[in-house]
Amino acid sequence: MLFFDRKTELNALNRIAKQSRKTACFTVLIGRRRIGKTKLLLKYIQKQKFLYLFVSRSSESVLCRQFQKQAAAIGINIFGEITNFRDLFEQLLLFAKTAHYTLVIDEFQEFENINKAIFSQIQELWDKHKDNIKLNFIVCGSIYSLMTKIFENKKEPLFGRLTSKLIIKPFAIAVQKQILKKYNPKYSKEDLLFLYSITGGVPQYISLLMDAKATTKDKMLDFVVRSESPFLNDGKDLLISEFGKDYGVYFSILQLIAAGKNSQSEIDSVIGKNTGAYLVNLEKEYSLIEKNKPMFSKPESRNAKFRIQDNFLRFWFRFIYPNQTLIEMGKHKLLKSYISKNYEQYSGLLLEKFFREKFSEEQDFTKIGNYWDNKGENEIDLLAINDFSKTATIAEIKKNKNKLNESKLKAKASILQKHLENYKVNFKLLSIENM
Repeated sequence: MLFFDRKTELNALNRIAKQSRKTACFTVLIGRRRIGKTKLLLKYIQKQKFLYLFVSRSSESVLCRQFQKQAAAIGINIFGEITNFRDLFEQLLLFAKTAHYTLVIDEFQEFENINKAIFSQIQELWDKHKDNIKLNFIVCGSIYSLMTKIFENKKEPLFGRLTSKLIIKPFAIAVQKQILKKYNPKYSKEDLLFLYSITGGVPQYISLLMDAKATTKDKMLDFVVRSESPFLNDGKDLLISEFGKDYGVYFSILQLIAAGKNSQSEIDSVIGKNTGAYLVNLEKEYSLIEKNKPMFSKPESRNAKFRIQDNFLRFWFRFIYPNQTLIEMGKHKLLKSYISKNYEQYSGLLLEKFFREKFSEEQDFTKIGNYWDNKGENEIDLLAINDFSKTATIAEIKKNKNKLNESKLKAKASILQKHLENYKVNFKLLSIENM
């Protein structure tokens, strides 16, 4: 697939590169796997002097010999036989005293499996040399939780050493439209919704579909369920390394949330134990779920619903993970039939998420969310507020526009009158046709 968007990220990287010609810069790129961190970096560094190092699971001495050869290929001659990363890194820093360049280390978290002391060694050498070098030092990795821990946990040696942090997010809805139009100029709203529902804007997934010419809903679904499809296993590939030995419990929780069991009491009753600690980890450490509360609820309110943030993982835990037996038996047509049968209801919820994201991208609001009362009733699909201009938009969202009813929406919204008495309120009816 062609390279799309990332103008904001490229501009930020260019600003950092400019600064690094005056003072040493240490930047981390953080984002989920398949988000395009490596592709972005390679696009960014292609017109400058750079050394790109990929940390594979090899011995430290083997890696250092490999890195030494790569450095020599761009004119950084490291003399002697280097068998440890500390010595190699110090020579790379010393070279930056004489010439400016960009040093990229990809899959940086893998040093944890090779030699945990490397992080302390980098901290020691960076503190020692950073004031006397001109280096653009960039690291990124694929295990989100570990990368966050390395740089944001106060007990870790590299805490506080970064000069910049870039969080790489999925493509915005406008970019997803641009890509789909490039590969299918006559795409339908259903095509767009399906693309959004199964990829959430993650570049690698979109690339797989576009390169395979799967640009309509039916062709995308065919691609997803085929026997060799990477979509079938990617949920496991993404998360087993994140969760470790407890992956079974975490997978069960995520499957329940994807199926609509979105309160802790519901989850506990099925799992058979208190899952509070697991839910906190999924929210705070792994950033996989969010605790969604109705707008205007108090901070201590327990009226909350858990939901999976990532569209692909939400789809995978709803349709793929519960049907592993079908996949193992080669019943891919049956899997497709199951998804087709249940997708209509599922896509209605994703359409609500689509419009909340669309409003956030296209308009100026200080808060965007939804609302329901303590009984779980009087639900309002979209509530967007601008506290500065004192305006609010209240919307009902349904795939079928014939099921929208403005009178019922206004009646439900009357419960919000005390919160919005000084606001100019606009009511909107949104269907798939408004995508």
